Amino acid sequence: MINIQDYKSEYEDMRKKAKELGESLDPSSLKSKKAKIEKLMEDQGFWEDADRSNRILQENRTIEIRLAQYSQLISSIEDISILVELCDEDLGEDHEMEESLNMQVKEARKNLDQMTLEMLFSGQYDSNNAILSVNSGAGGLDAQDWAQMLLRMYTRWSESKGFKVKLIYMNSDPEAGIKTATILVQGQNAYGHLKCEKGVHRLVRISPFDSSGKRHTSFASIDVTPELKQDVSVDINQNDLKIDTYRSSGAGGQHVNTTDSAVRITHLPTGIVVQCQNERSQHSNKDIAMKILMAKLVQLKEEENKERIEDIQGKYSQITWGSQIRSYVFQPYKLVKDHRTNEENANVDAVMDGKLDNFMFEYLKQNI
Repeated sequence: MINIQDYKSEYEDMRKKAKELGESLDPSSLKSKKAKIEKLMEDQGFWEDADRSNRILQENRTIEIRLAQYSQLISSIEDISILVELCDEDLGEDHEMEESLNMQVKEARKNLDQMTLEMLFSGQYDSNNAILSVNSGAGGLDAQDWAQMLLRMYTRWSESKGFKVKLIYMNSDPEAGIKTATILVQGQNAYGHLKCEKGVHRLVRISPFDSSGKRHTSFASIDVTPELKQDVSVDINQNDLKIDTYRSSGAGGQHVNTTDSAVRITHLPTGIVVQCQNERSQHSNKDIAMKILMAKLVQLKEEENKERIEDIQGKYSQITWGSQIRSYVFQPYKLVKDHRTNEENANVDAVMDGKLDNFMFEYLKQNI
């Protein structure tokens, strides 16, 4: 027998959340914006600037998709209301109707959750690729090993999303782990997801490097910046840059680059340092390093509310070690806890294998 009351509660919950979603989406404002774009497209000179016209067309397409998704969602939720009423009239004995209602509820809930998630990625750079850097902190070999574990965790998470991961720079230690590494994560909303991970990550475990079997606390920091798109230009005073070239090192064998092709760029006014060694030529490494520097400067400029890059002075402090955002406890118990949202997961192995969505989405929901 169908429990009509459960379906009524489900319908009311979805209707409430869809209303909240509509308030955030503001369909009337989107329709007005779409009308303005369509009027702009009628202008004779609209197609003369290909880059500009493509950006506007993409914006118009995004608006069309959002409006269509929301309209379909509202329609499906109202269909649920009708089915609930029909089931109620039949006193819950129609099993075919129950199956239809159940399928409709699952589909509507899935679409509602998907639209809610997409609305979380509303930042200017959320749709961009992400540049993620891992840096070992206090804790010696344990911290370096921890940094390598985090790099693997984010690589596994990226691969589970179908994102492409490209290694840009790595400084590994011959004894254990890595001192620092930078990767480029390529995929839709990569930055929107990974921006939640910026901060200090704390590990508590029995150290594999301590024969006495004592518990150690180690730290590593994650820095995330969006990869700027081709149409974003940044003016940087060349006199503010210190560019060094050096011989890159690798894991050995044919992968070791034997020329002085690695590039390190220091932005003198802020102290920001970026490096790239994974490309074959010095020119390519310099281009990538400059792109990373531009992204970091744009992000810092916005964080400090500066009008120009040249207005940024003072030293860039990536993250202070006392500001950990998440703790990963391996012993004496197992728990991963995000200190910003209180989101927890006792399945540490799953988290280290890249199961991070619950932490990311909870942070996004609380910081809309």
